[in-house]
Order: sequence, then structure tokens, then C-alpha cells
Amino acid sequence: MKDLIKILAIFAVTLGFAASSYGQVSANATASANIVTPIAIVKDVDMNFGNVAVQSGTGGTVVLAPGGGRSESGGVTLPSTTGTVTAASFTVSGMANYTYGITLPSANVVISDGTNTMNVNSFTSTPTPTGTLDGTTGSQTLNVGATLNVAAGQPAGAYTLTDGITVTVNYN
Repeated sequence: MKDLIKILAIFAVTLGFAASSYGQVSANATASANIVTPIAIVKDVDMNFGNVAVQSGTGGTVVLAPGGGRSESGGVTLPSTTGTVTAASFTVSGMANYTYGITLPSANVVISDGTNTMNVNSFTSTPTPTGTLDGTTGSQTLNVGATLNVAAGQPAGAYTLTDGITVTVNYN
């Protein structure tokens, strides 16, 4: 009987070691990363609403489309001598065929002649609200227009924005 107990004890210990050796397994995984060209934006052309005339008693607006055309409303007229009329233009560059989101100013931007001010708002762009970088060059032109708000009796002068209009792009 003693031999049987010894045999059972040895069997139990052996079984315990065997069970623990089969209770753990391992596997390996690799890690990788793909670094892409950072997205970039460069201003090519500043926004310019051109020459604008306003009636003394009525204000109005000038809408500058991303394509560069403009229209007036209210007491604003656009003289035949247009001056320089340009939508803002930017070059966006990065990885070919990547798409990107466009963020335009959502608040009024104030332009000034040093004493008097006007608000620029309702910014629009082409493309919008996303763009796709060219499959060969990895770039795209982004044009931005806006609305100029002219007060009744707005004083004559050359109004400019010194801080710039911030346009933000980011990969989707």
C-alpha cells in the first residue's frame, strides 16, 4: 500500500508540472508606421474687394465669390473702375490623393483705414468643406471669398487688415 501511495504522489506531482507547462503560450506581433508628408498651406494672393461706393444714407454689402466675381446689395455700388478685385488664394500641399478639411474664420474680421472700420464675414471657399490633393503633384489651389459689410456713410479710405485672415487645413 505504501508503494501505491508513493506512486500516486509521484503521479500527482508529475501531472501538476505537466499541466503548468501547457497553460502558457506566446505569440509575437510586429510594429510598423508610415510617416506621411505634412500638410502645408501657403498664401498666394490677398483678398481685395476692389473699389466700392456707398450712398450716404444706406449701407450694404459686397459679396466676393471664391472665383473672384463680386456682387453688391443695399446702398453699395460697384464703380466701373473696379480697382483690384481678387479672392484670397492659397496653395495646399501634402500627400498625393489625400483629402483635407478646411476651416475658415467664423467670426467677423475687422479691416480699418486707421480710424474707421468695416467687418468682413461669411467666408466661403472653393473647394469646400474638403479638398483632395492632386494625385501627381500633391497640391491644390484653395480660393476664399467673403462678404464686406459697408455702413451707411462709410468714410472714403483704403481699408486693410494687418493681422491676416486665418485659413486652416488638416488631413481627414
